[in-house]
Amino acid sequence: MKRFLLPDLGEGLAESEIIEWHVSEGDHVELDQTVLTVETAKAVVEVPAPYSGTIIKRYGNEGDVVNIGALLLEIEESEAAVSVTSTQTADAATVVGNVSQAAHHVAVDNFWVGNDSNHDDSSPVIAMPSARLLAKKLGVNLDSIEGTGDKGLITDDDIYHEAGRQQPGTEVLKGARRTMVSTMTESHHNIASVTITEEANLINWPEGEDISSRLIQAVVYACQKEPALNAWFDADTMTRCVHSTVNIGIAVDSAHGLYVPVLRHADTQNPEQVRQWLNETVKGIRERKIGREQLQHATITLSNFGAIAGIYATPVVSPPQVAIVGAGRIIDKLTLVNNQPVMTKAMPLSITFDHRACTGGEAARFTKKLVEHLEK
Repeated sequence: MKRFLLPDLGEGLAESEIIEWHVSEGDHVELDQTVLTVETAKAVVEVPAPYSGTIIKRYGNEGDVVNIGALLLEIEESEAAVSVTSTQTADAATVVGNVSQAAHHVAVDNFWVGNDSNHDDSSPVIAMPSARLLAKKLGVNLDSIEGTGDKGLITDDDIYHEAGRQQPGTEVLKGARRTMVSTMTESHHNIASVTITEEANLINWPEGEDISSRLIQAVVYACQKEPALNAWFDADTMTRCVHSTVNIGIAVDSAHGLYVPVLRHADTQNPEQVRQWLNETVKGIRERKIGREQLQHATITLSNFGAIAGIYATPVVSPPQVAIVGAGRIIDKLTLVNNQPVMTKAMPLSITFDHRACTGGEAARFTKKLVEHLEK
């Protein structure tokens, strides 16, 4: 019987949330058949079966957060699969290539507390040291928990699960929300944020204008005129990379948290292509079918928070980027046109930049060009 452990899915990510199981105990699976879908901090990933055979036991429920090396499946290999694998290395195929199970096997014996590895009523509780510390912090009784790890080992996930049951309303952050915690913390501690605000008069806009498309075009234009904000900054090496290509990260709100898919080469896209990309991407996020590569390599970010609420804000820059553009709720303004009062629409803008990498003048010129394009 073969044991399938959660392999390293790439990007140095230590944990994943189980989104959906595609197999049940007793099912027969073929090599490379998708057995479950997980969500890492980067993307939703489909995990294929490393062997052909029958599912004997399944570990973990949908919604659980599991670490690399966690036991996922016990598979009774078919005779045909055994004859093949006897001459090949037993690699666990993943979306990022063949990942050796042996290389990522977690030797949980090293973490056990107590000498007896058999987990029965007379045995001491076996738990990872981190799980014991977590249980103490959250007030969880280890004796009441049945560990889901190897041979009954109690893991951090078991503690979180029990804590959630003990305290109604308590939620362990997962997926995109969990990623947001680390990203926002890093930004708060490491970036010298300054926000500049301005308004764009939309008197020249035609009826039914595509707001998102116009914003993206305006950001591209501003980046081309003042490229200092279309850049990455590395404080450790004191280097700045100013990009000639504009890859715009578009902040998208969803029931699962905040996602920032990247419109690559936005400077080469026409309005129709931009709208098609937006529609397809938002649909993918709602269905939790967005790949890791779709969330990487943004050179600047756009947040149209005004589509929900808010006039001005202080958007948060995501390193290594140095700027983010926030668009607020379009408001009615009384404006003088040829000395006559006219009711017009205005779009509030909030541009946050990293003052370590950008000067105030560069940010102001960027903002001026952004407004200039929006007012066309």
